[in-house]
Amino acid sequence: MRNVFLFIRRHTNFLFFLVLQIIALSILFRYNKFHEAIFMNASTEITGRINEKYNTIEYYFQLKKTNESLLKENQRLRQLLKENYEAPDSAKRLIMDTVKVDSARSIVKYRILEAKVVNSTTASQTNYLTIHRGTDEGVRPNMGVISPQGIVGTVINVSSNFATVMSLLHRQYKVVVKLKNGGERGTVEWDGLSPLFVTLKDIPKSAKVAKGDSIVTSQTSSKFPAGILVGTVYEIVEDNTSNFYVLKIRPATNFFNIEYVYVIDNQQYDEQKKLEDSTRKTIQ
Repeated sequence: MRNVFLFIRRHTNFLFFLVLQIIALSILFRYNKFHEAIFMNASTEITGRINEKYNTIEYYFQLKKTNESLLKENQRLRQLLKENYEAPDSAKRLIMDTVKVDSARSIVKYRILEAKVVNSTTASQTNYLTIHRGTDEGVRPNMGVISPQGIVGTVINVSSNFATVMSLLHRQYKVVVKLKNGGERGTVEWDGLSPLFVTLKDIPKSAKVAKGDSIVTSQTSSKFPAGILVGTVYEIVEDNTSNFYVLKIRPATNFFNIEYVYVIDNQQYDEQKKLEDSTRKTIQ
């Protein structure tokens, strides 16, 4: 407090001049319309620039919250896609105890879970991702994983709070896909060379394929809903010794900057797998 009084005493004349200057300017701007307009324009400009800088800084610090909000909104919208619902192949009505049951009603087949990527690799022959969602949140092995752009891979190991995902950029990873235009099915796999491209095999040469065509997931996949983008045709490799194309595909997902993903929970997966395994044993 003593230093404050010493400062005022030392600069009494300057402070008195400053107070008088403020009073003079206040009178000038209040009673002179021209100067008042100039002052208002200048103050509006300065205030606007300050608010712009403040909003820019606030927006930067709110990015994480914004991304999480958008992720949850995308999850909700993806859950509403018709590909996530499937009806039994029947239009008959069953009558039991005089109560009509419509067996053609749609049921949820796929449930969408959002997750944050906490680790990923692209430089190995066996690339993986680690996501921050595990058994406590309903994740289990063999669940498909997609990004907002396209497919990512499949869950292979799960702990209480985390899960590891075998990436599309893994030498052992394979997924059944199809041409979006013609519907011909083939298998996508990675040759371990460039992380920018994967390979699509088993597409017959009778199919109409062009550079830029979209490759999507097939309805025969048990891990992904049909129609999820896998990538686009980058190059058609001619092989005169075979009746099938070898297509170079650019993945839709950018594995170098992936931050958030969606885990696909096929709620009919266990039933389908149990039936198929039982059928194989019966045939054998």
